Amino acid sequence: MFENLTNKFEEIFSSLKKAPSLDERQVDEGLRNIRLALLEADVSLPVVKEFVEKIKPKALGQEIIRSTSPGQMLVKIVYDELVKLLGDTSSDVNLNAVPPVSMMLVGLQGSGKTTTTAKLAKYLEKNRKKKLM
Repeated sequence: MFENLTNKFEEIFSSLKKAPSLDERQVDEGLRNIRLALLEADVSLPVVKEFVEKIKPKALGQEIIRSTSPGQMLVKIVYDELVKLLGDTSSDVNLNAVPPVSMMLVGLQGSGKTTTTAKLAKYLEKNRKKKLM
């Protein structure tokens, strides 16, 4: 799932990065492609709309830093908004909680639930905690 989304983003950004300047039409086309890529990845429509609405004014009103191209600046804007959307802070696992502690991992098919479970088990093992998966 994430690999497909990554590939779509790479396609979108590769064409935008080459442009010496970006006008409103190019930004709109890029955002439309981002919107479609997110919807194809099963991101909910309200989340996609809000995400694109946050990016557009920043992309159009952005003063381009001399060392970057407009396309690179758009990539940074999208990246920053994705980080905000997904959460820019991490939470520690409370290893001092009274057992048994239940955890639930939720995600789409192919999103890495099993891999994350294995990594979590390794983390718990390293911290000398009992685990049952």
